[in-house]
Amino acid sequence: MKVMLRRVVLRFATDRKANVAVIFALMMVPTIFLLGMALDYTQALRKREQLNAAADAAAIAAVRPAMLTQTDKAVVKATAEAVFAAKANLAGLSATPTPTVNIVDSGLARTITVSYTAQSINNFPGVLGKQTWQVNGSATAKASSAPNMNFYLLMDDSPSMGIGATATDIANLIKYTAPAYQSAGASQNCGFACHETNIAHDGGTKDNLTIARNRNITLRIDLVTSAVNQLLNTWSNCPQSGVSGGVMQCMAALNNTTYKAALYTFDLGLNTLATLTTPTSAGTQVSNITLMPVAYQNCVVVVTNCKTDNGTNISGALTSLNNIMPTPGLGSNTAGDTPQEVIFLVTDGLEDKIAATCPNATFASNSRCQQPLDTAICTTIKNRGIKIAVLYTEYLQLKTPNIPTTNSWYMTWVDPYNGPTSLTGKIAQNLQSCASPGFYAAVQTGGDISTALTNLFIKVASSTASLVQ
Repeated sequence: MKVMLRRVVLRFATDRKANVAVIFALMMVPTIFLLGMALDYTQALRKREQLNAAADAAAIAAVRPAMLTQTDKAVVKATAEAVFAAKANLAGLSATPTPTVNIVDSGLARTITVSYTAQSINNFPGVLGKQTWQVNGSATAKASSAPNMNFYLLMDDSPSMGIGATATDIANLIKYTAPAYQSAGASQNCGFACHETNIAHDGGTKDNLTIARNRNITLRIDLVTSAVNQLLNTWSNCPQSGVSGGVMQCMAALNNTTYKAALYTFDLGLNTLATLTTPTSAGTQVSNITLMPVAYQNCVVVVTNCKTDNGTNISGALTSLNNIMPTPGLGSNTAGDTPQEVIFLVTDGLEDKIAATCPNATFASNSRCQQPLDTAICTTIKNRGIKIAVLYTEYLQLKTPNIPTTNSWYMTWVDPYNGPTSLTGKIAQNLQSCASPGFYAAVQTGGDISTALTNLFIKVASSTASLVQ
């Protein structure tokens, strides 16, 4: 009997057929523990992602343009809390968390941080020994309110802005100023609609500007005028209903800011059309943007023995404007603060003036300096804190195959600064250098100057909110 019992015990001890069941039973406890923990942790992570999205939305909502003008921080905080609450009311939380909203204002800039702590309910509370899993997170958004600004619009009205607006317009001007039309015009074979006041000097009866008008030829000065008109008077694409006026009035309404405008042209010097006033009042002077008159070929003023065509003193106009403009402020609505100051320069970028020195080129003749813009004055202006926005209306390359005939004066005095293309040469480079960072745009001949000027203005005037974290 003892032998048999010993054999049974020995057989049971050496039999391995039930080991899997034993091992499985032993592993069930940690497996269930890990599975329960993984499910609850995954659920908590999902809740955290949803709450982070709610914090992002709350932070962005608190730096929208309408909120940036709100000086009562309690209102800003309540807005952020309301947006968070609307998106954070999630199933699976012990309660809807109340966020902590921190607001820091510095000048025109506002930084909002929305942080939270929440409790995600565990499905296996017994496994972890607790009913909830804590999750937390935060979001930070920063934006600057759009500042109040004074805009000084400086338009080139020199003879070169009388070039045909498109290649077809240029060709038509050359056609209708050909020798066969001698009795109708002053300057022959000319793609420029020169505004000549003494056409008898050249034996004609009509100047080229009259020819262009009679032939319905569009000039670059017409496109510039149309662009400024859209900026100050009429814009049909304003996203806010009930706003009358142009792009400037629309953006002032959207940004809840105050904008003023001054309107100038320049040729030999600075010409005042409207001193700083409301955009609407400045807009009444847009029709006065006209080409600079010249007495006749090689004479920009009525004097004896006038022998020069100069008529574009960009740096001189900028210098005069700099003397007019006050020191800029931040553009906030804080008592004692003043608007930011911005120059909008629209030009083809080539200076053509009588000067004692010609730093960027050699003198053409009779102290006539034709050169890319001398950017020294731009640096002086920007160092005062004044912004400069530049729209470059391409200086057309007056050589074949661009136009039917090659202009020898252009080839000698201008071409070296206008290549390899008009948009990449020294003229374009200096204008881009003159502009404040990011405030430069270029339009080729035939391009949409109105759209380019509008887009440049919106870029300068707008501000956007961004998530920092």
